[in-house]
Order: sequence, then C-alpha cells, then structure tokens
Amino acid sequence: MSTGDEVAQPKRTGRRPGGADTRRTVLEAARAEFAARGYEKASMRAIARAAGVDAALLHHYFGTKDQLFLAALELPVDPRAVVERALAGDPAGVGGRVADFVLDLWEQPGVLDRLLALIRAAATTEQVAALMRGFVTAELIGRIAAALEVERPELRAELMFSQIVGLAMARYVVRIEPLASAPREELHPLLARTFQNYLVTP
Repeated sequence: MSTGDEVAQPKRTGRRPGGADTRRTVLEAARAEFAARGYEKASMRAIARAAGVDAALLHHYFGTKDQLFLAALELPVDPRAVVERALAGDPAGVGGRVADFVLDLWEQPGVLDRLLALIRAAATTEQVAALMRGFVTAELIGRIAAALEVERPELRAELMFSQIVGLAMARYVVRIEPLASAPREELHPLLARTFQNYLVTP
C-alpha cells in the first residue's frame, strides 16, 4: 500500500545516454551500416539511428565519419598518416619519407598483426574488400592524387599503395627470401626510389 510519499519514477525515454556500452553499440551499428551501404554511402545519421543515439553523440565520440570507420575496423593506426608523411616537406624527399613510414609501420608487432589480418580479410571477403576500397579511394588515393603534379596522379597514388600492400604480403605473410630477412638499411633506399618515381618523377 502506498504511503503517499512514494513517487513513481518515470520511465527513461529518448536516446541512449553515453557510456562504454553505448560506444560498443555504435561501433556495431557502424560496422553493419558500412557493410550494407559501403563507406561512401553510409551516413552518420543512419548509424546514429540504428544505434539509438543522437548523431551529436557520434561526433562527440569519434569526430568524423572517416574516424568512425577506422574505429569500427579497429585499425591500430590511421592510414591517412601515410598521406601526411608523403606530402609533408620537400618533394625531393617524398620517397624517403614514405619508405620510413612504411618500414616503421610494418615493424610494430601489434600493428603488423592487425593490418595483415585486414589484408587477408580483404583478399578473401568481397564485403571487406569493398569497404577498404571505398575508404582507400576517398581518403587516401584522392588526397594524394590532388597534391601530385604529374600525369595520371590517381594511378601513381594507387601504384604506391599497391607497393605497400605487396611488401607486406611478400615480406611478412609469404616470407619470400631474401626479402623476408633483408635488413631495413638495405630495403629503405630501394623503396625510397620506387616511391619517388611513383609520386614525383615525370
């Protein structure tokens, strides 16, 4: 029997509040949305709606759509750092800067394992390949190509990307010798010249 002092607590309504569980829910919704619609067509608003949160909360947690995509894929490093490293400084040294970045990246055990897992998934699963293709085209190739002053800049940028992925497969997955055991000091100048040719040489 009520004493009269008890007040019924209203049910919570509206969007889900923030928190660790909410973050997981958002990432799950993002993975589903990116998988269903692809990187370019997926929207922050649709992801928020599927997760039951306000779109503003997504921006608070993740910032932009590309940052949400990276978080959803659980990438250990932002691949756009390749772009920043490639385009920063004197164009005469662009090949060496890219080579530095790539070799530093692949030599980090935790980073290497995750990136190789994504490469394998993209090679065997069209859904993953489509997601990566959309992101790479929009956020990496397009940015690099826009900064290049050569003919066929998109092709040049894609060739550089193919070299990076191919290096990972040959050196760390298939482990072809002598590439697999070649020291960094030997690989760096060779890669630097290749990247320089792709990005700068007419």
